[in-house]
Amino acid sequence: MSNTNRPLSVTIAHLNDTHSYFEPSSLQLKLTIDGETVSPYVSAGGFARIASRAEQLRAEAAEQERAFLLLHAGDCFQGTLYFSLFKGEANAELLNALGIDAMTVGNHELDLGNHSVARFAQNIDFPLLSGNWDLSGEDMEKTDTLSSCPNVYSYDTGTQTARWIVRTMNQEPVAIFGLSLDRMDEISNPDPDTPFVLSSLVAENTVRAIREQGINKIILLSHLGYEADIQLAELVPGISLIIGGHSHILQGDFSDIGLEKSDPYGIRIGDTYIVQSGLHALALGHCHIDFDASGRVIRFEGRNELLTGRRLFVDAAREATIDQQVYARVKDYLEQHTLIANCPKHPVIQEILHRRYLPVVRQQEIEKITSLKNSLYHTRLPGPDGGSEIAPLVAQSFVHVMRLQGFPAEFGIHNAGGVRCSLPAGDITVADIAGKLLPFAIPIGVYYITGETLLRTLEGAIDNALDNGVKGTGTGSYPYCYGLDFGYDPDQSAGKRITGLKIYRDNQWINVEPSSVYCGTSSAYTMKGKEGYDAIVDVVRPKYISQYSMADAFMEWLGCADISQANVAQLQDALNKA
Repeated sequence: MSNTNRPLSVTIAHLNDTHSYFEPSSLQLKLTIDGETVSPYVSAGGFARIASRAEQLRAEAAEQERAFLLLHAGDCFQGTLYFSLFKGEANAELLNALGIDAMTVGNHELDLGNHSVARFAQNIDFPLLSGNWDLSGEDMEKTDTLSSCPNVYSYDTGTQTARWIVRTMNQEPVAIFGLSLDRMDEISNPDPDTPFVLSSLVAENTVRAIREQGINKIILLSHLGYEADIQLAELVPGISLIIGGHSHILQGDFSDIGLEKSDPYGIRIGDTYIVQSGLHALALGHCHIDFDASGRVIRFEGRNELLTGRRLFVDAAREATIDQQVYARVKDYLEQHTLIANCPKHPVIQEILHRRYLPVVRQQEIEKITSLKNSLYHTRLPGPDGGSEIAPLVAQSFVHVMRLQGFPAEFGIHNAGGVRCSLPAGDITVADIAGKLLPFAIPIGVYYITGETLLRTLEGAIDNALDNGVKGTGTGSYPYCYGLDFGYDPDQSAGKRITGLKIYRDNQWINVEPSSVYCGTSSAYTMKGKEGYDAIVDVVRPKYISQYSMADAFMEWLGCADISQANVAQLQDALNKA
């Protein structure tokens, strides 16, 4: 190791799991003031406040002759209409405006496959780190490739290490590398030619290689999850700081304002400190770290700060303010709170939002797709009065869109948990669908399976939802279908619970034959075989994942379906018509 290393003082600000929450959120607090419990709402977070606070911290660091970094631990995609509508464009521009120094890849970055990440990487001004993502076998015939992006720091197959970046601060190098979830293919949608490698092995090899180059100050940007970060720190010594994401842990004690209490900020495992700062751009974490020449952390101080405006409200719509006497006491308490920072909104971020994106989002919030004469009800499990009225229609929309794309889709299956709410009678807007009903931009796809596999898929999903013979993961797995008809007998032995399975073909219902092959469509999440859908992965030819999200498909179908004056019975009758 080089003997020229120097001490270093650095301030690091960090965020994670922002999920396209660029605007502030209405956050309800709960305080006890002079024996009286008060539950006001505050305007919290948002990128404009993050930008202001980061700018303050950067200026303070400069005054104290400290270096400064602003880092993101992954999952900036998904969550709001800003992603549903712009598919990463707004994320790239606003993260650039924040002045991010580096970001790691989260699982939700890959919900729509590699293409969206590649386009994102082409538009950002900072390194995108995912040191256990093997891009060496990527198909170079793709329209947009990740391996050709110079700012993507992926797995090095030759050295079996992460590629890392070096930031030289006050003449002292600091190495930063990133790791993402090992089993990314199980919960997200990376292309099959770009697998993820075991993160613990990559971390061990990478730390060793960095130190062999004489660098002893090492930061890991991790999207592995909080418990995995702790385990990694125990397993791999030599990492100075792990900045984590994925688990949405807001470290610190916010219990006095009604938020969940967590571990103290910056827990220490061996000589490694671990930090994480919640979700949805509500808070910004920051720490001041002093290293000695050997790379040992000799001082660590920091906290997460909830970023708020100055006003308090009695309702989430911010239409009414709180009683003035109570207001004064609560306001004084919050202003003195060490884990709360009142932040103005940064004009640069505000200008970008209002010029480029906010008008489109607001228009979509009011733009009508269709109008419902009656409300459409959603429930996860069928009851005496029937099941979900919406989920089968969502499944039908998948079939409709995949047929438009040239695929011979005969049936659709959608898990009950993929639908998030009922729909009221009246006008239905883009925001109702993409922001509430189907808020996650998960793509749909097609697959080819035998009748026997289809039967096992349906039975496994229902068994999981009902805890019938298995310890299920919840009622969200219950399958709602288009183009299929069957019964379920819970008292039969495993493998015999699906009865009378039929498929709608050539304008009639016919029996599903065990050895025949059928083409179906579902969300990419369901197609991964999670939550009782294990059998669905037994395809007879490669599956296809489209660029259409669930919401895209449903809105496409709503736009062309004649349902404006239809009632539920008429809509259900439409399920029998291809």
